Amino acid sequence: MCEQDTSDPPTAASSPASSKATSDSPRAASRSAPPPHEATTVERGSFCTARCTCGWSGHARRSRDLARTDAANHAANRTAES
Repeated sequence: MCEQDTSDPPTAASSPASSKATSDSPRAASRSAPPPHEATTVERGSFCTARCTCGWSGHARRSRDLARTDAANHAANRTAES
């Protein structure tokens, strides 16, 4: 449980300073950095699907090689955008 400050409410002049302190916190920095894209392949029966840690999923393929290519392309495209 967090203790609340019962002193006077912050004024408009102190608000930008307090929001700057919040954006410099380690928690804010961790939210701004996207997680790395780690794409792998998953087999279900005779099909193979590329999946990523970001939640992306490729098409179900009978060819494992095509599923690996889908995974590699996704990871390369997403890291290039970051």
